[in-house]
Amino acid sequence: MSAPLYNEQILRLAASIPHHERLGTAMATAEKRSPVCGSRVTVDVSVDRGGRVSEVGMMVRACALGQASASLLATSILGKTPEELAAARDALTAWLARDGDAPDWPGIDVFTPALDYTARHPSIRLAFEAAAEAAAAAREATADA
Repeated sequence: MSAPLYNEQILRLAASIPHHERLGTAMATAEKRSPVCGSRVTVDVSVDRGGRVSEVGMMVRACALGQASASLLATSILGKTPEELAAARDALTAWLARDGDAPDWPGIDVFTPALDYTARHPSIRLAFEAAAEAAAAAREATADA
């Protein structure tokens, strides 16, 4: 492990993931897996009448970076719209590729040391990708009901 990449802040986040249990009755679920390292994140969400995330549950089987990313996502996901989650996902992807600014997400700058480790980027993106997909599906399900 490289000290700058796997620093104390990353390890602390990885060890304290909020909403780390699956929801019993989710409106939608999405699972994402990194083919590079095998990390896997499953995100369950329910949304309120306005389409904002009202409940979230996760199962995270990932490296420390994937766990830390899931922790950051879970800390601030409640109340977000599918569009806000998609924007955060897209901004994270662009930032990691050095093609944009850091996303407007609390604490995301903890991944600055990972910018040079492109093989780690898929794991960092997993939770955001799954959450954006699940939130969009949950809102779509409420619109169809």
